[in-house]
Order: sequence, then structure tokens, then C-alpha cells
Amino acid sequence: MEKIAKLKELVASAETDATKFYERGNSAAGTRLRKTLQEIKVAAQDIRQDVTNKKKS
Repeated sequence: MEKIAKLKELVASAETDATKFYERGNSAAGTRLRKTLQEIKVAAQDIRQDVTNKKKS
């Protein structure tokens, strides 16, 4: 469940930066948003692998 908590934290961070980027036009927030979205992708893939491994064992 620790990995799910980390994923939730990343999504919350992405939401904050998305608001700054889309509503205020802050381009630095757009860069942070892209970085966070990549981290979300990696975290989600890690969780998927854990689920697959648990199902197989």
C-alpha cells in the first residue's frame, strides 16, 4: 500500500502544477508537470508488475 500512497502523492502534485500551468500560464509548472507525469507512469508500471508477480505466485 506504500506504493499506492506514493502514487496518490504524485497525482496531487501533478494536479497542483497542472493548475498553475493551464490557468496561470506558468511554463515552469508545465516542466514540473511533465516530470511528475513521467514519475506517475513509472510508479504505475511498478505497481502493475507487483500485481502480476503476486498473481503468478
